[in-house]
Amino acid sequence: MADIADGEQAQMQGSGSKPYILKNTGGVYSCSCPAWRNQSIAIERRTCKHLRKLRGDAAEDARVGGDAPPARATRAKSAEGDAEESAEKAPPLLLAQSWENDVDLTDWWMSEKLDGVRAYWDGKRFWSRLGNEYLAPEWFTAGLPDFPLDGELFGGRKRFQRTVSVVRRQDKSQDWKELMFLVFDAPGVDADFEQRLERCREWLGAAKPAYAQWHPHERCQGTVHLRAELERVEGLGGEGLMLRKPGSRYEVGRSHTLLKVKSFKDDEAIVVGHVAGAGRHKGRLGALEVELRNGKGFSVGTGFSDAERGAPPPVGTIITFRYQELSNDGVPRFPSYIGVRIDAAPFPMKEKGKAKR
Repeated sequence: MADIADGEQAQMQGSGSKPYILKNTGGVYSCSCPAWRNQSIAIERRTCKHLRKLRGDAAEDARVGGDAPPARATRAKSAEGDAEESAEKAPPLLLAQSWENDVDLTDWWMSEKLDGVRAYWDGKRFWSRLGNEYLAPEWFTAGLPDFPLDGELFGGRKRFQRTVSVVRRQDKSQDWKELMFLVFDAPGVDADFEQRLERCREWLGAAKPAYAQWHPHERCQGTVHLRAELERVEGLGGEGLMLRKPGSRYEVGRSHTLLKVKSFKDDEAIVVGHVAGAGRHKGRLGALEVELRNGKGFSVGTGFSDAERGAPPPVGTIITFRYQELSNDGVPRFPSYIGVRIDAAPFPMKEKGKAKR
């Protein structure tokens, strides 16, 4: 059967007058047909009859998994059903709360909040927050322990989108050499944080895996120290800080024993349309029309690279963005695009109407 090389595209005539565009971007295949666009699953697990006709059923089953739902069934599935399925597959992760200046963080363990992809190592494989497997090469996981680790697949500051493009590939490519697995906890160790920290340090120090290391922590000396470190990290292009309560146990779900501290807020939105650019962006994307989970709509027009403006996220994609605050109407002020979110829970699907083009 035919295939599409990485970075290339092909055309296939559908029922309409214009042909559909099939692409391969970093090992993720896409089609411009409505059946592909309207699926409410991660883009790397979507398929359609056009991709199957081009590549063959065997190749598509191997790429997305033989148990991947067909497009029609996926579109009809309710948001509640998607959420339940995600909850069943999701690994038992500790999730952070935001710091609201209401807790004295003196003596808490402080570390940089990494702008990467959260990953749970179960002793054999990597899993996303929603229970999707990350297909890392064997040489990348060599030296990792047979007990669970919580960490981040990290490609460096200001490289979130590149990290996402590597992690969501399904061909165990050499691009994984650009990443490191930075470990910040050991969920399976029944002990307080300091003991779990030491267990990880000992293992990683002895095994010396080529692509994994312990994420450094230091004691917070108070608010002045916290603000100075936040300014330093953000000045280097980092996202913010994470604070871990001393002596705390590993809990599943959101906990006030783990707090994130940032100057800017962030959230997720679903792409519902594209606004054409003007001026130097003529012929490319000007802004994304997006909606929050509560249905509040707005536009995101900054934060894109030229390449992203030339090939913007398609309608139906979940993105993550940064903003300063919410307006009185609940609209994010000064939103700036960060990248495509590959491990976000499905958005509620509307009963009537179609996404705007």
